[in-house]
Amino acid sequence: MLNIVFLDRDTIGPSVDIARPAFAHSWTEFGKTPADLVGERIRDADIVITNKAPIRADAIAAATKLKMIAVAATGYDVIDLAAAKARGITVSNVRGYAVNTVPEHTFALIFALRRSIVGFRQDVIDGEWQRAKQFCFFNHPIRDLSGSTLGIFGSGSLGSSVARIAEAFGITVLFAGRKGASDVPAGRTAFDRVLAEADILTFHMPLTPQTRDMIGLVEFEAMKRRPLIINTARGGLVNERDLVTALDRGLISGAGFDVLTQEPPAAGNPLLGVLGRPNVIVTPHVAWASDEAMQSLWAQVISHVENFETGAPTNVL
Repeated sequence: MLNIVFLDRDTIGPSVDIARPAFAHSWTEFGKTPADLVGERIRDADIVITNKAPIRADAIAAATKLKMIAVAATGYDVIDLAAAKARGITVSNVRGYAVNTVPEHTFALIFALRRSIVGFRQDVIDGEWQRAKQFCFFNHPIRDLSGSTLGIFGSGSLGSSVARIAEAFGITVLFAGRKGASDVPAGRTAFDRVLAEADILTFHMPLTPQTRDMIGLVEFEAMKRRPLIINTARGGLVNERDLVTALDRGLISGAGFDVLTQEPPAAGNPLLGVLGRPNVIVTPHVAWASDEAMQSLWAQVISHVENFETGAPTNVL
């Protein structure tokens, strides 16, 4: 009988029905697992399910029975893939579950910032409307989406879904080519041109050594149209200190971030110092977390575990 350990149940919303595999198994579930307890908790596991609890080489080495790791997320940077591969451990992730929820959250941020919803809401709370001498006032800029240009970094299922929504609003879509690439494939636009021409930039790609700090001060200074910067992908794609500098210098119009380099944010994160600004929105990594998406995610996790047990593993990394 396979021993299954789920390391971080609390990272999946309470509305989700945590169904278990149909085959005979033992099940151990933890709400949270700090990094220093991972090795101890998976030592006797055959299968481990994790969302954000990191499984590094030392924990893998000590888990001599481990055969499979099921990642309850699309991003898999919490897993030492090289160590898992060396041991012959199957690692599977989930894909496509967020094809509605993340693009919708992306556009929620875009709409709120493009039309200054946060600023105007706060003005009403503060009594500005009551003190106004006419039916409306103009404390913040309002821009239409129709006729604007959206630069998308990442052309997978999420980036493509964002593009479809954008086109329905009359937005011109540019899929960015790789940074520094001399050849730009058909359907892509040169990285530097996207920086120069976009009114909004949005990120839908993994965090890798190649994409970390992909956007820094040099890139912000190349943004000719003072765009909005939207990140619902991974913290670290955009250098956060340079982002605040860009806001201070007026190089960009605003920022909507659902992800940060450290989560929850550490004291001293530069974005924490600008949260009160009307052109900054930070949400707590919830773009993925609609009830529907989380239930779909869990169904995938269990299907991958069951497929592995039958000898036909799926979504193998």
